[in-house]
Amino acid sequence: MVDKENQNLQDSMTDDKATNEEIEHDISEEETNETENSKNPFEEEVEEKEREVEEEDPKIAVAEAKDKYLRLYAEFENYRRRTAKERLDLIKTASEDIMSALIPVIDDFERSLDIFKENESVAPMYEGIQLVHQKMAKILEQKGLTRMEVEQGSDFDSEYHEAVVQTPAPSEELKGKVVDVIESGYFIGEKVLRYAKVVIGS
Repeated sequence: MVDKENQNLQDSMTDDKATNEEIEHDISEEETNETENSKNPFEEEVEEKEREVEEEDPKIAVAEAKDKYLRLYAEFENYRRRTAKERLDLIKTASEDIMSALIPVIDDFERSLDIFKENESVAPMYEGIQLVHQKMAKILEQKGLTRMEVEQGSDFDSEYHEAVVQTPAPSEELKGKVVDVIESGYFIGEKVLRYAKVVIGS
């Protein structure tokens, strides 16, 4: 009799446990359904936007990459042109400075040649100075230095000549024109490096 009652009690407890598990399962499902069905509309909108971005991302990435490439290419071209111009300007400026410093040396050579030209006793010295002068003048000419062609009777041009003295013209033809050249002028390329100092007839 007692065993039968115990068996009934165990069966009752087992049924209650199963019932409780079923109830907990139902409650869990209800909570899950409520959670899924109670999404914030803002969250849904965010998720939708994220999906749109993910779908359009390859197109955006290509457009951005192309834009960055074009900008980078343009910047590089500007940098290349700027550095090339700076390099040319640097070379030109350095060349002008050297040429300007060497022109007085050429003047000294020419004065020495004028002094020794009529003196036969220093003929060997004259020939040596002349050779050095010619060699130096040729090197400078190869580097872009050229002498201005100015002589007596040339028209005065303020763009190339500097009038340092005005003297009575020895003839009517020399009035307002170059009577003498005191110091030769020089070009470097097409630019005037030194103006020719001349005497003008009045």
